[in-house]
Amino acid sequence: MHSLSQEIKGFSKIKLKKQCTRVTTLGGRRIIETSDGSTVEVTESGTGYGYVQDNSLDLQIGVIKPNLLLASQDAAQDLSTLRTFKVSHILNVAYGVENSFPDLFVYKTLNILDLPDTIITSYFKECSQFIDQAKAENGVVLIHCNAGVSRSASVVIGYLMSRDGLTFDEAFASVKRARPAICPNPGFLEQLKNYNPQGDMKTITYT
Repeated sequence: MHSLSQEIKGFSKIKLKKQCTRVTTLGGRRIIETSDGSTVEVTESGTGYGYVQDNSLDLQIGVIKPNLLLASQDAAQDLSTLRTFKVSHILNVAYGVENSFPDLFVYKTLNILDLPDTIITSYFKECSQFIDQAKAENGVVLIHCNAGVSRSASVVIGYLMSRDGLTFDEAFASVKRARPAICPNPGFLEQLKNYNPQGDMKTITYT
């Protein structure tokens, strides 16, 4: 059996758009998030499943701290929401999602794949530095990916572990309270549980 990393090696951007993330909301809605930012809601129909396009916007903002926010790409592309929460900096960790207001906000963009064997912790230092920069400038930073449930949530959890000295359980619970929909993929969860902010990561083996 070849590894997932071998499968994605050499993928083009077009092929990557076929990747998707399945999300179940608190209300029981089952959503498939695709790499191009669109979402499809899964609905039961008899013994099978049907698909309907989900065009509803997710503008819910998870307020982790007064200067640290977590959301989906919808909120990051809604100027009214950004203004309401006094956002000044935006950390975009989605794949293939353009920054909507480059002249109005300070952006940092990292194209991260929402795949279990993506080493999400390798991005933590760079992300944390940007968040610290926003804080030093008395700004408010919003972190988003596509759905705001896996990549961006993992970055925020890692930040709280690194900067606030929280354990994984404490950091996860804090972020979950602020944005209940978070659901890091299994690979990210395993990395976070083994994450040592001082740089000592336990060896992680994927099967």
